Amino acid sequence: MPMLNQKHNNNKKIKIELRKSQLLLIGSFLVFIGFFVLSFNHLLFLKDQVYANMEIAMMEMDIMPPENPEDTEDVAPAVGDNGTVYQQSSREIDYSKYVGVLEIPKIGLKRGFYNTSSRYNTIEYNVAMIPGSTMPDVANGNLMLMAHSGDAYISFFAYLYRLNVGDSAYVTYNGKKYQYRIVNIYTVPKTGKVAIYRNYDRTTLTMITCTKNDDTKQTVYIAELV
Repeated sequence: MPMLNQKHNNNKKIKIELRKSQLLLIGSFLVFIGFFVLSFNHLLFLKDQVYANMEIAMMEMDIMPPENPEDTEDVAPAVGDNGTVYQQSSREIDYSKYVGVLEIPKIGLKRGFYNTSSRYNTIEYNVAMIPGSTMPDVANGNLMLMAHSGDAYISFFAYLYRLNVGDSAYVTYNGKKYQYRIVNIYTVPKTGKVAIYRNYDRTTLTMITCTKNDDTKQTVYIAELV
């Protein structure tokens, strides 16, 4: 009889050990599933915050002197005695010759820009549109503009540093005015590459210029269509 009791106890222990092993396997499986779900959700989040490396060599764009002095008629914005920013101009500007016009009322900037196929699409004379850009009427596209900052007459983005998240910028294209709102501002090292962080589910305006008081960095302004 003691032998039978011992055998029964041993069988019971074996069953308990098997049950523990099964529970351990099930627990491990559930942990794996949980980790997979969290990772999948994280990947979905990353999808909405797409990171793209873009080769932008500002000084390597084809630079050709304008054949007509009207192609450099605009000059950089200036600051008045009371701190008001305004756009200097020697005469009325014919914006019809541009493919689009960028306006930022907060800093008094109104500047036309040419198509990427134009010989005048260069930061040495104008606000330049980066190849690969799309116009505002392209859903989820990205219009990318760059210009110099600083004190020179071609420093059309001299006062972008005054902008904050929430400020508005406007682009006029094909007779229609599009409003954008700045959603992100960040700096990147000046290495010839600019990392564009944007939501690919939104129509975007990206503006790039040198960082104020820092010759080693560039500042990127990301704005989304309102």
